[in-house]
Amino acid sequence: MSGSGTRESPFPTRMALTTTKLRLKGAQTGHSLLAKKRDALTTRFRAILRKVDEAKRKMGRVMQLASFSLAEVTYATGDISYLVQEQAKTATFRVKARQDNVSGVMIPAFDVDRVPGTDFNLTGLGRGGQQVLRAKEVYAKAVETLVELASLQTAFTILDEV
Repeated sequence: MSGSGTRESPFPTRMALTTTKLRLKGAQTGHSLLAKKRDALTTRFRAILRKVDEAKRKMGRVMQLASFSLAEVTYATGDISYLVQEQAKTATFRVKARQDNVSGVMIPAFDVDRVPGTDFNLTGLGRGGQQVLRAKEVYAKAVETLVELASLQTAFTILDEV
């Protein structure tokens, strides 16, 4: 047997007609709601796909600038990695997770929270201070771009599964 629900009455009465019309109306409403949900998810999926492509291109440019600025710092001051590791006490960036709701589908999103102040006030004081500051800003931009890309890719994979 294909149906496990109650059987319809075989007699054509006004009650059976009303019941059938109500069931049809409910099915049409459910179908239109599902179509709206599908359209909203497809629109969001395409927008995220476009943003992922832009973010990946931006990431390539930002990482290229970051590597070049690190090379400038190394040339101007020498190896300062030990100094950076010694002076780092607190995190400069904090990543906060939140949930976006798109037509009943929960999508995680990440936000960057930059803590004001710095532990590296005296880094590059003897020489190469400008290069150190520039490298710090470029790497801060790189971290923000990475978090944005991670948020978009997470949303992309979740919407791809739905």
